[in-house]
Amino acid sequence: MGAWIWWMIFGMAIVTYIPRAIPLTFLEGRELPEVVQNVLRNIPYAVLGALIFPAVFFIQENIWFGVIGVASAFAIAIAGANVIFVILGTIAILSIYGLWFG
Repeated sequence: MGAWIWWMIFGMAIVTYIPRAIPLTFLEGRELPEVVQNVLRNIPYAVLGALIFPAVFFIQENIWFGVIGVASAFAIAIAGANVIFVILGTIAILSIYGLWFG
């Protein structure tokens, strides 16, 4: 391996470490406002949704499979079900759809 690879690895380590270390050192022992805490709590769900949602429509040749899956998961989640029930319910609905129209 060339020296440039080691410099690349070192550079990537630094730019990965800095965004994690700065909040840890400067915010240690401080209480963030409730609004900021609520926003930070929802970031993982927003990122996950942004990553998953576009791919849902390309899961089968039939686009309705993805549309029905998203709609059923959304409906079950809005009803207040636990995450595992949302997953199992969506699998059940899509299984029935696949048997009926597959």
